Formats: sequence, structure tokens, C-alpha cells
Amino acid sequence: MKIRFAKMYTVTLTVLLALLQGTAFAGMQNQPPQLANKRVLWLGDSITQAGDYVSFVEYYLEKQYPTDKFDMVSIGLASETTSCLSEKTHPFPRPCVQERLQRALTLVKPQVVVACYGMNDGIYHPQSAERMQAFEQGIEKVIAAVHADGAQMVLLTPPPFDRLPVKQLAGKDAADFGFMTPYEGYDSVLADYARWEMQLPKNEATVIDLHSPIHAYLAEQRKTEPAFSFAVKDGIHPNTSGHLLMAQIVLKGLGVPVASGNLQAELVKIQSDPLYTLIKEQREARSSGWLKYVGYTRGETVKADSVEDVEKANAALQGRIDAIRMQQVR
Repeated sequence: MKIRFAKMYTVTLTVLLALLQGTAFAGMQNQPPQLANKRVLWLGDSITQAGDYVSFVEYYLEKQYPTDKFDMVSIGLASETTSCLSEKTHPFPRPCVQERLQRALTLVKPQVVVACYGMNDGIYHPQSAERMQAFEQGIEKVIAAVHADGAQMVLLTPPPFDRLPVKQLAGKDAADFGFMTPYEGYDSVLADYARWEMQLPKNEATVIDLHSPIHAYLAEQRKTEPAFSFAVKDGIHPNTSGHLLMAQIVLKGLGVPVASGNLQAELVKIQSDPLYTLIKEQREARSSGWLKYVGYTRGETVKADSVEDVEKANAALQGRIDAIRMQQVR
């Protein structure tokens, strides 16, 4: 009898612990994520200006956390760097985020800043100590400015440069390099940037690695489809599926549960959801308005006087978005 009782006690305790652990895990899933109920500023280059990954991030958050508020201002700028470098063949000096960063912080008043740089920072050249240092110093300046403004810093490492679809690659000893004729091993430069960012102290930034998991995904896909690429035009700009993968990696890095599965099937499912359609419309309109309101110089100087109409339209769209979200709560 004592043996049987001991076994029953052990089984009961095991089940109880499992239930408690399951409850704790469910509680963790129900906790508001890092970007909830805060204004979030997204910075970056043309990949962030295209912004599909930002739309996907917001879609998942709005859908999974219907009682929380998500307030995102995404102002990625094509050609931008944080290193403030520019190749000779670029048609105009590349914009540098340092030029508009303080204006963005002052006008947007973010509580969290998410920044994704690196793709343009090596100006498509082989690695050098000078260019590496310029990137490091640029990122450190962004972190310092964000902290001085009282905001949290989230850094995304650059996604890979995919040499496979690029027609005009340049060898290491070429006379010059640029986005039209990039160094054939340029992805190794981005890998250096990613490794350095991943070693930053946690009190400086939450760093999410895009480079390694996307690189691994490409390698896996090419086992059965050798020509597979997200960036089929230039090796730089990911297609919509690539943006979706970026978004999923970002969310996982922030502790948000995202179901893994067939990427293309998930994309079709999302794009057929009216909630996503509204969020994408909202993100694109707001990004365009705030980008001009903060102002930038990219060959020419652009500055809008107000963002009032943009925010009125944003509030109306948010009302429609929230109406759909609340249906999930009822």
C-alpha cells in the first residue's frame, strides 16, 4: 500500500507541476510584448522604407494582442547609412541617419526605436578597418541618441546580400565598387556587422539577428531549388516573402510566439485577411507622411510643414482596425 501510495503521489505531483508550468507558459504568452502600448519609431534604409516587414510585424501584434495598443511610425529612407559613407558611383551622396535622427526623436517622441542598418554601410566594397569602424561608430551614435532621449533601443542586423541573382559582380581587385557593381563577397561584410552587433551589451540594445537565420533559410531552400532567392532583382531588396520571414524573426526575437510553417501559404493567408489590408494601408500612408514631416536630404531636401492630416486619417483607419480586432475578444 505504501508503494502504491508513493507512486500515486509521484504521478499526482508530476501532473500538478506540468499544469503549473503550462499555466505559467500561457501567462507568458498573454503578457503584452515589448512594443505594446508604446510609440515605436522604425529607422532603416530602402528595405525599411519598403516596409512590408513592418506591416507584417504590426499585423501579427494587432491580431494576437487585441486588447493592447500598437503605435508605429516607420520612416525608413532609401540609400541611407549610419556610417555616413557613399561610393563614388552613387548618383548623389548617400543620406546619413545622423542628419535626421534628432529631428525624428524630437517630433515622433518614441518610447522604443527599432533600427535596421548595414546593407548600404559598407558601400558594396570589400571589408576594411576604416569602413568597419565607421559602421560601429554610426550605430553607437544612434544608440547614444536614443538612450539620451529616454527610449529603448532595438537593433536588427542587416539581412544577407544574395550574390546568386546579381548579374554584375565585381572581384576583390576591381577598380571600384557600388550598388550597381557590388563586391562578390559583400555578404561577408554584412556578416561582420551582424557579429559585432550581436556582441553589444544587453543594456545598450536588444539585438535581433536577421542575417544568420535568413542565410540558413536560403541554404535550406536551395537544397531542392538551387536558384531560390528572396532578392531576385539585385541581391539586396527582399520580395514580400522575404519581408514576411524578416517579420517572423523580429517577432520571435521579441518573444512573440509565431507559428512556423510554409512561408508562401502563410503569406497567402495574411494577404487575404481584411485586417492586414487595413494595417498595410495605414502603415504606408503614415510612413510617407512622417518621413516628409521629419525631413531628409536625398539628392534634394524634402520637408513637410505638418503631419496633422496624416494623423487624422491614421486615427480613422485605426478605428476600423480596432473594430475588427474587438470581434476576436467578444
